Amino acid sequence: MRYIQRDSMEQRKMLETVGVASLDALFSDIPREVLSRFEPIGLPGRSELEVFEHFSRLAEANGAATGVSLLGGGVYDHYVPRAVAHVLGRSEFYTAYTPYQPEISQGTLTAMFEFQTMVCELTGMEIANASMYDGATALAEAVLMANRIRGYGRVAVSQALGAPLRRVLDTYCWAAGIEVLDVPFGESGQTRTESLPADVSAFVIQSPNALGVLEPLNGVKDRLGQAFLVVSTYPLALGLLEPPGSFGADVVVGEGQSLGLPMGFGGPLLGLFATRKEYLRQIPGRVAGRTLDASGAVGYTMAAQTREQHIRRERATSNICTNSALCALAATVYLAILGSGGLRQVAQLNFERAHDLAETLARRGCTFPFDGPFFNEFVVRPKDGAGAAHARLTAAGFVVEASQALTAYGVNDALRLAITERRTDEELRRVADLLGGTS
Repeated sequence: MRYIQRDSMEQRKMLETVGVASLDALFSDIPREVLSRFEPIGLPGRSELEVFEHFSRLAEANGAATGVSLLGGGVYDHYVPRAVAHVLGRSEFYTAYTPYQPEISQGTLTAMFEFQTMVCELTGMEIANASMYDGATALAEAVLMANRIRGYGRVAVSQALGAPLRRVLDTYCWAAGIEVLDVPFGESGQTRTESLPADVSAFVIQSPNALGVLEPLNGVKDRLGQAFLVVSTYPLALGLLEPPGSFGADVVVGEGQSLGLPMGFGGPLLGLFATRKEYLRQIPGRVAGRTLDASGAVGYTMAAQTREQHIRRERATSNICTNSALCALAATVYLAILGSGGLRQVAQLNFERAHDLAETLARRGCTFPFDGPFFNEFVVRPKDGAGAAHARLTAAGFVVEASQALTAYGVNDALRLAITERRTDEELRRVADLLGGTS
């Protein structure tokens, strides 16, 4: 979306209309100590062409924009078919994505309904909402929902939960007065679920987890009793893996960025939220439904809107004020293009390429802190240390997170690598040479 600024005459007319003499007067309600934190960009007056070229040079200096991404941790470098952007760019979707008036929002409501259906098919659950801000807020809202229903005021959380997810969850729980209990992981990188705390509203587990390791969900729900099993998942991996709903999960959430959204320097993202039918009135956000009009024709409308904007505040399930409908549309188009067979093929490519690289690195003397199964992300210790290996990768044009990102999990001198279908054989060969030396 292009930005076209207002000229000085238009700006003066706007100020006159609102009854102030200057921009400073317009912002006078903001305390000076707050305004002083924000410095002007300082861009000198230039033509549009000069400004575009200036910022293009700045963008080119950012290695993350031009490098080969090995980043993971929740946001991944997947290929997005061109048709996704084409559909998103249509004006009927791009501008009218808030369906307050069902009679003129049938296209948007239909897309939301299809999105919900696809999320249910992916996760193995019965109902899904029409999306949330991102995977982190979806997870936090799932815990709030579980605690509303069970009411113990405590939740158990795997220590292998991704750091961004954990930070958001801790903030929500702090504000709601919910105690968070840690459940450690073992040498395999998998959470020790054999003895879970009693009297908790929910147990939160992520699979694949922050270490890239797949968690064995079989039997976990049986050990929990009445507590909710909340699973945070990587939706693209479900093209290969058994869905969490098959293991008795009560709520399945996830970050939908891998389904047709670019990395975008961390956003925009897409929260997935699916649960059982009995909790329809407890889920946050909005649910689109299919119905029949007075003449018997199929139509779509909002079936549930349990937010402050629509019901009394004390009965609202969440203060989430919207959904990520445009991002949800991207995921819907992406999944429709691929179909179940295509999704499985993409997931298989991720799995195979990551495992091919890991096997090559093992042959060349690299070691792995965890021996649990993984999908497309894993932790590795290079032969001559993570610091030197990171420097070589960066110098060679690869974008990889620093080893310090893993210290929160008690892992030192190691790197976390994510390999997607976009990584070529030549790129993987170069990574292997840089981490493990030439064969």
